[in-house]
Parts: sequence; C-alpha cells; structure tokens
Amino acid sequence: MILEINGLTKNFGGLTAVSGIDIKVNDGEVLGLIGPNGAGKSTFFNLITGVIPPTKGKIIFKGKDITGKRPHEIAELGIGRTFQLNPLFPNFTVLQNVISSFQIRPRSNWLDTFFNTPVYRKNEAYILEQSLEILNLVGLYKVKDELAKNQPHGYQKMLGVARALAIKPSLLLLDEPIAGMNPDEIDNTIEAIKRTSQRGVTIILVEHNMKILEICNRVVVINFGQKIVEGSPQEIKENPEVIRAYLGSGHDTKH
Repeated sequence: MILEINGLTKNFGGLTAVSGIDIKVNDGEVLGLIGPNGAGKSTFFNLITGVIPPTKGKIIFKGKDITGKRPHEIAELGIGRTFQLNPLFPNFTVLQNVISSFQIRPRSNWLDTFFNTPVYRKNEAYILEQSLEILNLVGLYKVKDELAKNQPHGYQKMLGVARALAIKPSLLLLDEPIAGMNPDEIDNTIEAIKRTSQRGVTIILVEHNMKILEICNRVVVINFGQKIVEGSPQEIKENPEVIRAYLGSGHDTKH
C-alpha cells in the first residue's frame, strides 16, 4: 500500500466538502475517482497535496504521516499532480516547461551555478536527459522546441502531466486528464497514462469521461464529499446507484 486515507474531512464554515473518506491505494495501481461536479474530488486532491489542510483525518504516504505538510514538502516526498487548468509557461518551449519543473531535484547551489562547476554541468545534463525522456514518454518529443502556447489543447494537457513527472513521483494525481479532448487526443493520452503506469508510477485520476475507466484497476465513487461505493470498473458501470446518480439512466457507459 502506497497511500492510506483515514477519516479525511474538510469543512469550509458550515459546508462539509469532504466527509470521513477512507481510501487505500495499492502500490502500482491506477485508481479512478468519479462523481458529479461538486462531489469533492478536487478538494480531495488539494488535501492530499497540502494545498489546504484537513479538518480531521490522516493521510499516510509510504507509511509516513503527511497530514498538514506543505505542498513543496509533499512533492519532495514523491507526490505529483496535474490541474484542470494547466499552470504552464506559455512563452517557454515545451522542453523548457519540463526543465523548469526540475527545481526540486537535483539541486545546484548558487556557487555551482555562478561558477558553472562540474556539479552544475552534470545536473544540467541530467535534467535535459530526463526531460527529453519524459517528453518521449508522453508523446510530445516532436514538439519539444515549439512554444507551449501554440500547442493544441490535448498537448497542453499532456504537458501538464510531463511537468508533474519531472519531480519523479511515485504517486501521480491526474485531475481530468482527458477533459475537452477530441477522440484522437483521448486515445493518445490514455496510451501515455498506460506507459506511465507501466513504469511503476501509482496513479489516482479524476475524470468524467467513462472511457478512462478502461485503464483503471479500481474505481471509487464519491458524492457530497462521501465515498458511496468502490469496485472494479465493470462493477461500477453496472451499479444501479452509480448509473442513476452519476451516469443517468439513459447514459451509454461505453463513451
């Protein structure tokens, strides 16, 4: 088990956004988190990554209590995430965007940087090599020298994934990775997520498009901040409560 969530709760005044959620995430799996808008999915991600502190509950990552730690501390421990709206550097190239995300490691001190020491040059060579490898993994190598702002929506979303991979996460949180994509972009993104998973990265993803379930090992459904059911993708698709509450009685779960 890589992540254990115990009784996670977040209150905003009189509103309970997340209420007593218990989730265990196995090392190497792809876990889907689904639910309607306002169900608490993004808040859940924000709690795990330290963007906001929980009201109650514990977050255990690799056996260590990380509850209440700051975002940069959690990132250093190996948890990366993407956002629905990608915080990219629009006037940087695709490659420069990934390189800029290596600020966590490896580090060069200011003396190494100022005097261009062998340590600094070694770190820079490593960062370049790793950045190119990540771009190849997510299918963006061919546009590495183009500006981020000139890329289509699907490429910008995958660039967000590439930036998250730059911290070498063992756990990656993907917030609606295929939202707004056309069918070809969706297929390419799903393949990139598969390749990332095959490299040993554990993935939790939030998504409304049911096609993403084909790469999930397990799915958790939440509503009004509470976990209501979990199971295999097929079990979730066939669950009457899920169909009624989230997919709609006439929804085609194949799309």
